[in-house]
Amino acid sequence: MLSKWMRLHPKREGGGEKSLELGNTEEVVRERKENEDEGYIQKKKELWGICIFIAAVDLDEMPFTFTELQKSIETSVYKFFDLLKEIDTSTKVDNVMSRLLKKYNVLCALYSKLERISTEINSMLVLKVSWITFLLAKGEVLQVEDDLVISFQLMLCVLDYFIKLSPPALLKEPYKTAVIPINGSPRTPRRGQNRSARIAKQLENDTRIIEVLCKEHECNIDEVKNVYFKNFIPFMNSLGIVASNGLPEVESLSKQYEEIYLKNKDLDARLFLDHDKTLQADPTDRTVMNTIQQLMMILNSASDQPSENLISYFNNCTVNPKESILKRVKNIGHIFKEKFAKAVGQGCIEIGSQRYKLGVRLYYRVMESMLKSEEERLSIQNFSKLLNDDIFHKSLLACALEVVMATYSRSTSQNLDTGTDLSFPWILNVLNLKAFDFYKVIESFIKAEANLTREMIKHLERCEHRIMESLAWLSFIMPADEKRFINIGRIHIMQ
Repeated sequence: MLSKWMRLHPKREGGGEKSLELGNTEEVVRERKENEDEGYIQKKKELWGICIFIAAVDLDEMPFTFTELQKSIETSVYKFFDLLKEIDTSTKVDNVMSRLLKKYNVLCALYSKLERISTEINSMLVLKVSWITFLLAKGEVLQVEDDLVISFQLMLCVLDYFIKLSPPALLKEPYKTAVIPINGSPRTPRRGQNRSARIAKQLENDTRIIEVLCKEHECNIDEVKNVYFKNFIPFMNSLGIVASNGLPEVESLSKQYEEIYLKNKDLDARLFLDHDKTLQADPTDRTVMNTIQQLMMILNSASDQPSENLISYFNNCTVNPKESILKRVKNIGHIFKEKFAKAVGQGCIEIGSQRYKLGVRLYYRVMESMLKSEEERLSIQNFSKLLNDDIFHKSLLACALEVVMATYSRSTSQNLDTGTDLSFPWILNVLNLKAFDFYKVIESFIKAEANLTREMIKHLERCEHRIMESLAWLSFIMPADEKRFINIGRIHIMQ
C-alpha cells in the first residue's frame, strides 16, 4: 500500500538526501474505504451465519451442513466458535458446539499425524484411501468419536491394511521389507474365489506391518490388534472391500462418506486432504501420546495384584481386608468393562479391560505409598478401619481410573464436560460413588504418587474445584458431626 502513495526519488547529483513525494492520495482513500467496506460486509456475513446456526440448532431444523455454512460465510472453524462464544446461547447450542469442536480437534490431530506417517510410506494414494476409509470406519466402529487414542489405533489398522496392498517399490523402510507380496505364498495358487479368499486371509492374519506401526508410533500392540481383528476387519468386510482386489477406488469411498456427512450435517473431513482454509491442523496428539508413555513407564513394573508389602499391611489388620479387596476389584472390573463398551462400542470391550488393568495397578501402587507414609507419620501398622472401608477403596480406585481415563483422553487440558463421553464425572456414575467421597482422596492421591504429570495433577485439581462448585451439592449433605472424623490428608477414618 505504501508504494502506491509514496515514491522514492533517486539521489541527486549534489549529494542531497532522498526525498519522498506524495502520490495519489485520493486512490489511497478510495482503497481504504473499499477495504473497510469489505471488512464490514465480512463481519456482517459472519454474524448472520452465526444467527442462522443458533436458530437452526434451537429449532432442530438444520437444512445445511456446518461445512456448507462455513463456506458460505468464508470463515474457519475456530473463528466461528470464537465469535459464537461472545453470544449468550442456549445449553442446547453450547452442547452442539462443544461436540463439534471436540470432533474437529480430534480430526485435526489425526490428519496431521496421518500426513506425517504418509511421508514415511511415500504414497499419496495410500494417504487418500486411508483417510477416507478411516472416516467411514470411525463413524461406524466408534460410539465415542472424540477419543483420540482409540481413534488413532483405528487409523493404524487402516494404514496396516492398505500398506499391505501397496507395491513394495512405493514404500520406505521399515515398511518395505515387512510387506508380503500378494502372490508370495509358498502354496500353489488356486483359481477364482478360493484363491481370493486365501489371499485375503493371508493378508489379514499377517501382523508384521501393524507391529512396525505400533513400534514406530509408540502404541500398545495388543490394543491395536484387538481393534483390528474385532472391529476393523468386520467393518471392511461389511463394505465389500476384499484385500485381493487391491486398493479400492477413492471416488467410491468418498461417495459413501458423503452420505454419512450429509446425514450428520457437520464437518466434511475430506477437506483436510485439500488443506482447505476452513480447516487447520492442531498438533496436540504428540502431547497426549507423551503423557500416555509416561503413565506406561510408571505402571509397566507394577502388578495387577497386591504387592508383598501390601499383603503385610493386610495381615497386620485386626480384620484382614484382602479377600474383600480382591472381590471388590473383580466386581467393579465387570461393571467398568460393561459401561466402557456401552459408551465406546461393544467391539472395544478388550480396550476397556486394558484401561481397567492399568487403573488397578495404579490403585495398588498408590494405596501402598499412602500406607507407608502414614506408618512413618503415625508409627502404626494396623490400618484395619481404613482398609475395611468400602467407600475409601471405591474412591481410591475411582481416582486411579480417572487418571488413566483422562490420560487417554485429550480433554485433560480443556474444561471438564458433562456429556455422555468418558470424561469426569463418568467414573463416579460407573462406581455409583458420591462426588464428595471422591473429593476426599484427591489430595492424598496426588501426594502419594510423585510421578504424576503436571497436566494430570491439574486435571485432578479441576475435578476438585468442580466437585466443590457443584457436584458435591447434588447428592451430598455435609455430616453434622465432623468431629467423628480424623484427617489423613483428605482420607477420613471413622474413630
